Amino acid sequence: MITRLKSCLGLLLLMLLWEIAPRVGLVRMDILPPLSRIFIAWLGLASSGELWTHGVISLFRAFSGAAIAIVVGTVLGVAMAASAPVRIFFRPLMEALYPIPKSALIPITALWLGLGNASQITLIALGCILPVAVGAYNGARGCERVLIWSGRALGAGKMRTLVDIVVPSALPELLSGIRTALALCLVLLVSSELIVSKNGLGYLIGFLGGSGIYDAMFAAVLTIAIFGLIVDRLFLRYIRWVLSWQ
Repeated sequence: MITRLKSCLGLLLLMLLWEIAPRVGLVRMDILPPLSRIFIAWLGLASSGELWTHGVISLFRAFSGAAIAIVVGTVLGVAMAASAPVRIFFRPLMEALYPIPKSALIPITALWLGLGNASQITLIALGCILPVAVGAYNGARGCERVLIWSGRALGAGKMRTLVDIVVPSALPELLSGIRTALALCLVLLVSSELIVSKNGLGYLIGFLGGSGIYDAMFAAVLTIAIFGLIVDRLFLRYIRWVLSWQ
């Protein structure tokens, strides 16, 4: 409770400083509007429907790409842990791709798939598969052999062993990888929409910034930041609930 109060106090002090600093001349008001003006601009975007129109498009892209990445990454990671041929084929590829900045794929996906939803969903999926796959692989590889041997001794086949023993053992690492992927998902979403999209919250930020409407631009940025924080907190609660058996 005390830690939460301290965290809230820090946030309140930051908000107060943000409101006061432009008004007393510590920073120029045109490049950092007071928080109250940003809130008014947010209400304007919300009442006009612009925020919701672009927001729904961004949510669709983000959740579609993340869902693909979670499914494919989980299957790939567990398969690599369970099968030596799969591991030998995919592990060098993953090690080569992991250090590459995923935003570097933006022009490639745009060139191949155009400027619509397909290129941005593909970008998010490609960028988020790796942390999920690595988490699933590390978790599955860390499964205690005695559990697998016990399952086999009781008559469990390969698929039953994977589903009932390996995957539950891999959950802590897997969920950690998914949490990382969800954060990366928003980064890739906004980056791609800023560069190659004609709609979405990233596009809206770029348009408002280019038009000099900075209070509304900050309102859109804070919308994404708050949404990301809410998703992360909710997923963290989900992780604690799922892993409560540990």
